[in-house]
Amino acid sequence: MRLRSLGVALATTASLCALPLAASTAASAAETPLSQGKTVTASSQENGGTPAAYAVDGNTATRWSSAATDDQWLQVDLGATASVTQVVLNWEAAYGKDYKVQISQDGGTWTDLKSVTGGDGGLDTLAVSGQGRYVRMLGVHRATPYGYSLWEFQVFGSPSGTQAGCGTANAAQGKPASASSTENAGTPASAAFDGSTSTRWSSQPADPQWLQVDLGSVQDLCKVDLNWEAAYGKDFQIQASADGQSWNTLKSVTGASGGTASYDVSGSGRYVRILGTARGTGYGYSLWEVAVHTGTTGVPPVQGGGDLGPNVIVVDPSTPDLQQKFDDVFAKQESNQFGTGRYQFLLKPGTYNGINAQIGFYTSISGLGLNPDDTQINGDVTVDAGWFNGNATQNFWRSAENLAITPSNGTDRWAVAQAAPFRRIHVKGGLNLAPNGYGWASGGYIADSKIDGTVGPYSQQQWYTRDSSVGGWTNGVWNMTFTGVQGAPATNFDSGPYTTLDTTPVSREKPFLYLDGSAYKVFVPAKRTNARGVSWPANAGTSLPLEQFYVVKPGATAATINAALAQGLNLLFTPGVYHLDQTIDVTRANTVVLGLGLATLVPDNGIDALHVADVDGVKLAGFLIDAGPVNSDTLLRIGTPGSTADHSANPTTMQDVFIRIGGAGPGLATNSVVINSNNTVIDHTWIWRADHGSGVGWDTNRADYGLRVNGNDVLATGLFVEHFNKYDVYWSGERGRTIFFQNEKAYDAPNAAAITHDGIVGYAAYKVADTVNTHEAWGLGSYCNYTADPSIVQAHGFQVPVKSGIKLHDLLVISLGGMGQYAHVVNDTGAPTSGTNTVPSKVVQFP
Repeated sequence: MRLRSLGVALATTASLCALPLAASTAASAAETPLSQGKTVTASSQENGGTPAAYAVDGNTATRWSSAATDDQWLQVDLGATASVTQVVLNWEAAYGKDYKVQISQDGGTWTDLKSVTGGDGGLDTLAVSGQGRYVRMLGVHRATPYGYSLWEFQVFGSPSGTQAGCGTANAAQGKPASASSTENAGTPASAAFDGSTSTRWSSQPADPQWLQVDLGSVQDLCKVDLNWEAAYGKDFQIQASADGQSWNTLKSVTGASGGTASYDVSGSGRYVRILGTARGTGYGYSLWEVAVHTGTTGVPPVQGGGDLGPNVIVVDPSTPDLQQKFDDVFAKQESNQFGTGRYQFLLKPGTYNGINAQIGFYTSISGLGLNPDDTQINGDVTVDAGWFNGNATQNFWRSAENLAITPSNGTDRWAVAQAAPFRRIHVKGGLNLAPNGYGWASGGYIADSKIDGTVGPYSQQQWYTRDSSVGGWTNGVWNMTFTGVQGAPATNFDSGPYTTLDTTPVSREKPFLYLDGSAYKVFVPAKRTNARGVSWPANAGTSLPLEQFYVVKPGATAATINAALAQGLNLLFTPGVYHLDQTIDVTRANTVVLGLGLATLVPDNGIDALHVADVDGVKLAGFLIDAGPVNSDTLLRIGTPGSTADHSANPTTMQDVFIRIGGAGPGLATNSVVINSNNTVIDHTWIWRADHGSGVGWDTNRADYGLRVNGNDVLATGLFVEHFNKYDVYWSGERGRTIFFQNEKAYDAPNAAAITHDGIVGYAAYKVADTVNTHEAWGLGSYCNYTADPSIVQAHGFQVPVKSGIKLHDLLVISLGGMGQYAHVVNDTGAPTSGTNTVPSKVVQFP
């Protein structure tokens, strides 16, 4: 709500008297704008009384107004490609001084039709020339402290002839339907879409009520037919939605009299619903049939398959200068910690002799066989820390997968820190996880791998290994956790670093690209329960041809990505950095979103990067989300708020999906990851608020929460979350489980007061909400390094309710060199950390 002086209000009212006359000179009085009554969206609205739809309703007494900031927009969907010749903006007193009028074919890539600078409000009539389906006003600078406000936004021109017309077929017949209520079992929602005029849906006798149909994919909507029974709707809206959550009103009807009626509409959506707001009788709403008709806009569908782009380097054993190819990429990426280069090596099946593939930042190496042993390297796949003077604690963002390695000297070196997965590898020898010289190291993660020899962590502070086999394990510093690992050391956390579970409760290996003959396919492994050892060569799962994937390449728009998803395609992101101007919406069960070469998604203008609906079996894997400079509410959201569905038979999985706030430049996000869907499996993630790099500061890259879990029965295996301004992990779902957790508190907390809440100094690294009754976790570590104020004494690393169903096993806190301290490990239990000695304080069992 905003208040204005009476003088301003009177002046505005007076100016309105002339506006309809002025508008008539801009276009023929008989000419209806292409935009009138069409679907319209906006970046924001001032309040519920100033929605975007009011700018295209043909009524100069209603208006849209935005939030009181610059960089706001209003966008209208004309329903089909049009040749646009004129745009008329009827400003309210809060007008745009500098703004652009833009046009787009897909709602993602925009072309300027007109740039206005130094505007004076009133009526702006702009002659333009362009073709497109979407037209928007993009505000640059406001003329007043208020937002942008338009009585009307009118687009004139003519259809370009690309729309093929409105189809006669009923796109809704036989499709899944739902409703707010039913009168009884004999009047279900499905009866309104069965093609029979002798069956009907009817609701309970109350307002409002709704009836909804899922068309199966986003379609262009042109007409809706309603066949009312005697109990009809007097006032109702016809609405459409891409995700079943956010709705656009295509048509508002008042004073209807029932019977049969057809309504021309313009817009697109996967879901169509009839929202009744006032009944015509004392009974409920009742419809014999609803028919939905669709048209085409002439925009071709997104094609699946195709080449993998320039930064995917596909090789075979006969590739000339193969070693040079590895060396050239490594020279670019060895120390390129925050650069934009992204690379994926794909090795065709065969034997590669004398190769040393050194793996730098944002570089991935993978075999293209169905099994690791299909691609044999007689040589090495190496990560070392020469670029950082032998310190491996910043060897992030790289990966190796689906290979067999026979190391040249008997032991391969993989000296990594966080976000560097080692998956589905057969090492025919030993594995050294420390850098040359045994400097500091802070990793890491192994899954679905077989190491014939001994794994030597040496200087590695922590490590998690899942569903693998090892010939031996030599040592460890603080926290070495194993589940489902043949040959793992026995649990010994009291005097050692080991936590070992015989099996992993639920796991599903990461999808991967492979060659079936000469055809690329993506193998999607099946869910395993109580797994132990590797999943191969049995390879339970399914294969998807590349033609079922939109192969996303740099320059692709979010609109095209969403269109591909709406068509039922999966996504394969090739190496690159992708700026998004709209949220990627995954709404179809079993969708695969797979990245190569640490493909990176950057949400612009404060949007969320990725939403997943509350559906079964979505697989997210192998990409990085990098926060943008404008605050996002949530970078990744799995499931809608309040999700209740049971996905235990086919959970959504999040694997090698990494989150970064700052480091590559200023980044802001209130929440990094929010899990609302039940039964989700988080299998290896690093959620990181940057402590070094560009754009780093207590408020510069502010991010309050790393991971928030609201869903029930969520499992995390390999959870790394660091440096958040408030809670790193906040878990409010029931029956959650975490196996292995690594954390550092925010280095840059300016003082104890900045992190004191509810009488407690410091936000726990891992907080289980007081309302939770059942939760269990194993192998947990939190470290403090309060470089801005070493005098801070954090109350505890972990905070949980004391209840019989809450169980924590093998947890520790550490002060890194005395830079801050912990008073306790969990709640008020556990000894304080020990001054400047970097020695953990442990609790083996709580309570």
